[in-house]
Amino acid sequence: MTLTPKRAQESLIQMTELVLPNDTNVYTNLMGGRLMYWMDIAAALASMKHCAAPTVTASVDNISFENPIRLGNAVHIEAKVSRAFNSSMEVHLKVWGEDPVQQYRYKSNEAFMTFVALDPNGNPRPVPPIIAETEEEKSLYEGALRRRQLRLILGGKMKPQDAEELKALFV
Repeated sequence: MTLTPKRAQESLIQMTELVLPNDTNVYTNLMGGRLMYWMDIAAALASMKHCAAPTVTASVDNISFENPIRLGNAVHIEAKVSRAFNSSMEVHLKVWGEDPVQQYRYKSNEAFMTFVALDPNGNPRPVPPIIAETEEEKSLYEGALRRRQLRLILGGKMKPQDAEELKALFV
């Protein structure tokens, strides 16, 4: 079955949350776990939007926090499918904090998550390919295969010697 490719931009999700006292640690910074929860929701919505099916989180790549997001600030999360494989999709996320009083925006972090589309029986199902149009989308698309191979190696699902795209970087 051949699925019609879809533009990466069509999967874009933009989500905004307000950091309230219950979302913060003792330093009044947004707790990392709460941010990861919101990121997971945004990425799930982007993946479902792309494949028009329920999806589940398969993996979360490294999440590094560049800047804390403070109590009372807004959190802006942008999620978009960067590449689709057979039944899985890599979703790229960007996160910014925004101080609404001082009116400035700052980068908090960036991450990749992988989602798998499910059929009505809960089994993996095929997803449409992605069409990367912008320079950023093309760059993310090209790097996705290497990131996927690294995830598979770390998850014990691929032998390092079989990761041709990754080996090409070092040979």
